[in-house]
Amino acid sequence: MRHPRTLFALLALAVLAAGCAGEGGLSATGESGASGATAFNPLAPPQTAPPGGREVIENPTKADVMLAGTAPEMAFGRADAPVTIVQYASLTCPHCRRFHKEIFPKLKRAYIDTGKVRYILRDFPIGKTSGAATIALRCAKPEKYLELYGTFLEQQPNWVSQEVHLDRIYKVAAQVGMTRQQFDACRENQAMIDGLDWVKQRGRLLGVIGTPNFFIETKLVKKVLSFEEISAMVDPLIAGQTTAAAGAPR
Repeated sequence: MRHPRTLFALLALAVLAAGCAGEGGLSATGESGASGATAFNPLAPPQTAPPGGREVIENPTKADVMLAGTAPEMAFGRADAPVTIVQYASLTCPHCRRFHKEIFPKLKRAYIDTGKVRYILRDFPIGKTSGAATIALRCAKPEKYLELYGTFLEQQPNWVSQEVHLDRIYKVAAQVGMTRQQFDACRENQAMIDGLDWVKQRGRLLGVIGTPNFFIETKLVKKVLSFEEISAMVDPLIAGQTTAAAGAPR
C-alpha cells in the first residue's frame, strides 16, 4: 500500500496534468463546462474530442485565426511583424508553465523584442479552478497581464486544486495590486466572462483541443514547442516575407 503522502502527491500531480486537455465553456462562477454537458473531472483521462465529435474549421485562413471577439487580444510585439504566433493556454497546465519559464524568454528576446513576431496569448481555461483564475487574470490592468499570467503559472502548487479556492487565487492576483473588491467584482462581470467564453469556443472551432496549442500563422501545432522547433518554422516565414517585400514593385 502506498504511503498517504505519496497518494496525496500523485493526486496533486494528476490535478495539474489534467489541466492541459479538456472541453467546455466558462460560467459566471468561473467554472468550465458547457450547460448540459458532463461536469469536468480533473482526474479523468484527457479526451482529444467530445463524444460524437465537433465542428472544426478545416485549413483555417489567416483571417479565421485572427478573428477576435469582444475580449481584447493580449498581444505582444509589433502589430506589423512578419509572423504571428498565437498560443492557447490554461493557467493550471504544467506544460504551459514549463513553456513560459524555459522557452518563452528566448522567444521574446529573439523574435518578439526584435519585431519579427507578433505574439498573442489566448485564454483557454480548462476546469473550474482555471476558469476562476482566468477571470481574475483578465481583471488585472493590461500592463500587468503578462506579469500575473507568469505568476499564476509559477505558483501553481499554491493555488491549483480539484476544488476552487478563491482565497488562494486572490492571493496570487493581489501580488500585482488587485484589491479584494476588484477581485470579487470580476466574478460579476458577465460581459467579460461571455467574451472569454467566446475565445475558448472559437479556439475549439479552430481545432484547439488542449494547452498549450499554437498557431504559427495558420499552422496549428498541438504540443509544447522547443525554441529550436519554433525557429525552424518561423525563420522560413520571415525570409519569405522579406523576399516578397524586396521583390514588390516600387
